[in-house]
Amino acid sequence: MKIALMDSGIGLLAATAAVRRLRPDADLVLSLDPDGMPWGPRTPEDIVARALAVAEAAAAHRPGALIVGCNTATVHALHALRARLEPDLPVIGTVPAIKPAAAGGGPIAIWATPATTGSPYQRNLIAEFADGVAVTEVPCHGLAEAVEHADEAAIAAAVAAAAALTPDEVTTVVLGCTHYELVADRIRTAVQQPGSPPLVLHGSAGAVAAQALRRLGAQPAPEAAATGTLTVLLSGREGGLPARALAYEEGRLLEAVSPAR
Repeated sequence: MKIALMDSGIGLLAATAAVRRLRPDADLVLSLDPDGMPWGPRTPEDIVARALAVAEAAAAHRPGALIVGCNTATVHALHALRARLEPDLPVIGTVPAIKPAAAGGGPIAIWATPATTGSPYQRNLIAEFADGVAVTEVPCHGLAEAVEHADEAAIAAAVAAAAALTPDEVTTVVLGCTHYELVADRIRTAVQQPGSPPLVLHGSAGAVAAQALRRLGAQPAPEAAATGTLTVLLSGREGGLPARALAYEEGRLLEAVSPAR
């Protein structure tokens, strides 16, 4: 079994680690775009073009499923990716976990990039899944970029700034960018109020990993032998994990995976 994941940068690490934990016997193909990152400031047309190129590089390795490990690419390019690749290659998008967060009640804060915060896309998700729940949209200026570059000082500053915009009564935070899952513990510490119940964080990594297995007709097998291999594509060229990925537990987990031959 082979599963591919794509993103402009290391935001895909959380979903990749989730797949690895569910199926350590699965071969993994990571397709990144260092030549074109970041995708966020690009026009929708540019994002679609970059995403298609990265996806086709992954598809050349004949995976059974492709996870779009990026909220921005999902918003702008999922339709084009599915039109190009399905039904031969199932494509799984990444959607902020607003629905399960709202099911637990509120108040909720949605941490997302400034471009996503207040966007019709996010507002539609809130209207569909969180009607009647108190929701605060929190723009996280610079956080994705800080995580991408493993810049500890910038991460701390961006988390503190977003935490200051998060109401004290919030009980649940939706991590609306895949990069944020890599610093979930720091977000929890910054938002958690003394004496309050433990803060609930909702990311997307586990859900997309499980959905990829369902599309493959496979079951989780975390006890399987760790025989899966790792292929890393950098704007279509075979390479290795970026050094900054090793700043995170998810990246270090993948460092131990044998390279594909």
